[in-house]
Amino acid sequence: MRAVLFDVDGVLLDSYAGYREVWSRWCAARDVDLELAWAATHGRKPVETVAEVAAHLDPEEEYAFLKQLLSAVGERFPAFPTAPALLQALPSERWGVVTSGERQTVLRRFRLAGVPAPLVLVDGQDVSRGKPSPEGYLLAAHRLDLEPGACLVVEDAPAGIAAGKAAGMTVLALATTHAAADLGIADSHSPSLAEADAVIRAWVEGP
Repeated sequence: MRAVLFDVDGVLLDSYAGYREVWSRWCAARDVDLELAWAATHGRKPVETVAEVAAHLDPEEEYAFLKQLLSAVGERFPAFPTAPALLQALPSERWGVVTSGERQTVLRRFRLAGVPAPLVLVDGQDVSRGKPSPEGYLLAAHRLDLEPGACLVVEDAPAGIAAGKAAGMTVLALATTHAAADLGIADSHSPSLAEADAVIRAWVEGP
């Protein structure tokens, strides 16, 4: 049996505009360079981003502030057009989600976007180290009772791709938030989830 492990933001949900607005407001309030912060956000826990770009601030306090900003921005996290149909077509025991976000937030956004809830969801609270650590992907494979080599990771960010490769998994990169040149260590690339649909289904069906 083989399975697919999806990242959320930039893979299943089009969260670019929403998070860009949140980080823009945070950077303006904390006098941090936006492009520096933005480059450090993708696929990572917010507290880790804050610790990297603003070491003089308390990461947990800033995380609380970021959540306030997120609430002010509102629910601007639609699913990519083909995501609901693809996940509905896959057997529920053959896919899971590994995200740096929080479980309840992800599940709420899935519900609002018409995306089915996964049986296996590893969030940022489930791991001691976020991506690029392989911890999250290895935990998801364990919960699916699969060896890492039986898993295909679908990611959009260098940190997530590095995590999947470090876990010993095959990685498919989507060029939705980064240029394809920045995703070079992935095993394969696709411009979008829609164009990767056939590859993902074929992986689950097996050789």
